[in-house]
Amino acid sequence: MDKKETKYIFVVGGVISGVGKGITSSSIGLILKNRGLNVTAIKIDPYINVDAGTMNPTEHGEVFVLKDGDETDQDMGNYERFLDIELTRINYMTTGRVYQKVIERERNLEYKGKCVEVVPHIPLEVIHRIKEAGKKANADVVLIEVGGTVGEYQNMLFLEAARMMKIEFPKDVIFVMVSYLPTPSTIGEMKTKPTQSAVRTLNASGIQPDFLIARGATSLDDKRKEKISMFCNILSDRIISAPDVDSVYDIPLNFEKEKFSDKLCEVLSASCKKADDEAWKKWKKFASHAHNSKDILKIAMVGKYFATGDFILSDSYLSVIEAIKYSAYAQNKKAKISWVNSEDFEKDPKKLKDLKDYDGIVVPGGFGTRGVEGLISSVKFARENKIPYLGLCYGMQMMVIEYARNVLGLKDANTREVNPNSKNLVIDIMESQKELLENNLYGGSMRLGGYKAILKNGTIAQKSYGQKEIIERHRHRYEVNPNYIKQIEDKGLVFSGTSPDGHLMEIAELPKDKHPFFLGSQFHPEFLAHPLNPHPLFSTFIKACINKKK
Repeated sequence: MDKKETKYIFVVGGVISGVGKGITSSSIGLILKNRGLNVTAIKIDPYINVDAGTMNPTEHGEVFVLKDGDETDQDMGNYERFLDIELTRINYMTTGRVYQKVIERERNLEYKGKCVEVVPHIPLEVIHRIKEAGKKANADVVLIEVGGTVGEYQNMLFLEAARMMKIEFPKDVIFVMVSYLPTPSTIGEMKTKPTQSAVRTLNASGIQPDFLIARGATSLDDKRKEKISMFCNILSDRIISAPDVDSVYDIPLNFEKEKFSDKLCEVLSASCKKADDEAWKKWKKFASHAHNSKDILKIAMVGKYFATGDFILSDSYLSVIEAIKYSAYAQNKKAKISWVNSEDFEKDPKKLKDLKDYDGIVVPGGFGTRGVEGLISSVKFARENKIPYLGLCYGMQMMVIEYARNVLGLKDANTREVNPNSKNLVIDIMESQKELLENNLYGGSMRLGGYKAILKNGTIAQKSYGQKEIIERHRHRYEVNPNYIKQIEDKGLVFSGTSPDGHLMEIAELPKDKHPFFLGSQFHPEFLAHPLNPHPLFSTFIKACINKKK
């Protein structure tokens, strides 16, 4: 396809937030990729935040880190996983980022003395970024997910950019609305009126949706399709039913049952190939494991970003959850993950014995002082009771602290993040971070993105990867203190992965003759786990869990 004919698909939401725009966009990307098109994806977040790094995970969900170090929304992770691609910072934008760039250009006299205004200059910057993302990926199709819901004040400028692009490329820009159709329990009937109102709100922005994804508890019937078609001015065969499913990986399969890729190719006038049957078979086989795997592995996720009011927000650790599932499915198992609040162990240490019921324990990333002693006690329990343990970033730091306290006898061992007055700071801040933190410069200040590590031969880590050199993504500002490395290793904990210069500890583990699997990584391996390509560390962990269960 000629570069000039790049197609753009805007995905917007109606009625309620959290309706599944990110998964819808990812699924659209997958079915178009399966038709031979080169697809890239963009997420637009309507926040003033320049990136997602300073957002509370219990309110916003996981912060997903790209290879180039950009801290982004969790939907970027969905795009990478579904499309099996690597994205960069050009694929993510926020209101803050767009305004920051426009102001920077104005200060640099790039507007040549013009009066710089919200319209058209902010939408033009948005359009510029969309086009650049398409060029960088040499994409046939650029998917653009606009965060939030139509009608929100924060969305107006992004919808204006979309409208302007439609005028510029009338044949190459289409709109997909993902809207929720409620079925009130007291009425027992699916209602279309909220979606009708959402479409009219979108019309008020000068945009008419080409497709409507009808989200709901059940499938959309023909009568309601006809009603939406009549009142929303959308052809009934372009209204795609999207009922709740057991697994998000069923969504592309459901889309294809309604021949969605055929319809998209037709409306876009795109040069689509015949569907790749072999690739589709692999996806179907993967998706089927979510339903058919009868053998359950019980995994305890011990953390502190679960509660938000009376609800559990598992999105705080979305990539970790999916990485566990991928490796379990590959072994024809199903992982049943239980959320364990580390603070519960601080209130009642007797609850630690409940961890014996699990086949494996994961301590994921985190920040701050809350629940730390509970995390350390859970690490100790996993080590002493030979329960497979995987520590991720903060989880590795807790592992080193626990080992220093209970094996080396350094009872006050800690991290500077929790107790800067400890005499034994086995986890300390990187020198490059000290000046930044002294000046309260926290945003984007961590060790972020892809870094190389060298693995020691014969270790669990090296055998898992099957290679000596790896690149993994980081998001942290504290490291294992080099002053304690020899003491720790002399007592049996092996630093099996280090930075190329040997100064930074990337992976810590106990040898297999001491523990079936006791390993932590300073990086976040979950960011590189994909449905058809599970991450090797998670896979080795899952195999250890299977052996424990036996």
